[in-house]
Amino acid sequence: MLKTLDKFKIGEKGVITHVGGEGRLRRRLFDMGVTPGAEVFLRKKAPLGDPMEVHIRGYELTLRKTEACLVTLIVSEDDQGGLQ
Repeated sequence: MLKTLDKFKIGEKGVITHVGGEGRLRRRLFDMGVTPGAEVFLRKKAPLGDPMEVHIRGYELTLRKTEACLVTLIVSEDDQGGLQ
């Protein structure tokens, strides 16, 4: 199932399939390790959902919703029941 990162629930995991955006923003995401094939785990969200903290490539990364909505991931069926 495809889902954008901003729609993830705490505890969900997925593998990046596509990174949208243009220019500097897209380059910045790539520089931070947000690239196709990387596994992402949503650790926590701020009370209003922005920003969010993910575990990717062995480190913690904080993203805003505007950045997270550009990242499309495939979520396996067994990972959809994240904690919230």
